[in-house]
Amino acid sequence: MTKLVFAQRLEQVQEYYFSKKLREVAQMREQGHRILNMGIGSPDLAPHPQVIEALQQSLGQENSHQYQSYQGLPELRQAAADFYQRFYGVGLDPNQQILPLMGSKEGIMHISMALLNPGDQVLIPNPGYPTYASVTKIVEAEPVFYELEASQNWQPNFDALEAMDTTRVKLMWVNYPHMPTGALNQKETYQKLVEWTSQRGIVLVNDNPYSFILNEDPQSILSPDNLQGHVLELNSLSKSSNMAGWRVGFVCGAQPLINAVLKVKSNMDSGMFYGLQKGAIAALQLDENWYAQLNDIYRKRRAKVWQLAEVLGLSYDPQAVGMFVWARLNEKHPDPETFIDELLHKHHIFITPGTIFGSQGQGYVRFSLCVSEALIDEAINRLRS
Repeated sequence: MTKLVFAQRLEQVQEYYFSKKLREVAQMREQGHRILNMGIGSPDLAPHPQVIEALQQSLGQENSHQYQSYQGLPELRQAAADFYQRFYGVGLDPNQQILPLMGSKEGIMHISMALLNPGDQVLIPNPGYPTYASVTKIVEAEPVFYELEASQNWQPNFDALEAMDTTRVKLMWVNYPHMPTGALNQKETYQKLVEWTSQRGIVLVNDNPYSFILNEDPQSILSPDNLQGHVLELNSLSKSSNMAGWRVGFVCGAQPLINAVLKVKSNMDSGMFYGLQKGAIAALQLDENWYAQLNDIYRKRRAKVWQLAEVLGLSYDPQAVGMFVWARLNEKHPDPETFIDELLHKHHIFITPGTIFGSQGQGYVRFSLCVSEALIDEAINRLRS
């Protein structure tokens, strides 16, 4: 039998945490246990009825089942441009500065493949989304973590950044509202990041999928001053429009960077399904009432999760936003992975250990708000019984 030899790049990455852990959860369910999954940020609510209607009506249209443009429908790019103008006050050229994606996670890979060579370095927030580091390793670049501290409201430490040797740094990831902590960027953070990376020739990418969840002031890192330069922003309909499984997102920014990403993307897929694009257009055209109604639900759920955290003896920041509650463990439970395993096997409640987001997640756990109030009440009752 021929011995299989896999690419060396796979030696640098592990299977995604949730991919592994959900197999364990599935096995426990097969054994008859009722597991309450409060670990995954997968919206359980439906998209707006107009979005579903737009998808349904598209199915009988001419050419709807054929290959689509790599750049998406012109009307989708225009809808994204209108969305950015309406909610962020940023004017974008839909033909040159917007590229639809099959989810922003695809964008992380495409941007990395477009910009990075083996040996290049990438600045990644710690704690932060694990995909930034794993994709960096897959393309044979080197992750360099910049620390975020609770004492600084999870903002970058610019003194520490100034002290870094950035001669090999090609790309920097930033993410506000921050996942997993829910911290908002402070007023000067974006401006400082844009200036600091510009001085060093580093491409700056803001990953911005949570800006409408429990946040009264959605912001973009893009501005007229940096739309011709070194800044990109990823956005997504997964969280804000309850369309996670639809896989619709987009990247916005300077035309040369967009063209580089398109060069990669056009060799990796054959365009987004027409019906999904029509649904995305409808989602991007929704007004403030949609987000207000959605946030009413999340606000009630968050209050319940705070109760759950208190029952567990955990502390949290009531000013945090986004789709999760980031909670600090007490001195009785210093290790998050041991804590969540005990919670899973004793009470059949699954939450996320902070350590999967980096070393700065030590001592923390994360709760998802993508579960109903009734299920959160059930979790509280299990712990009190």
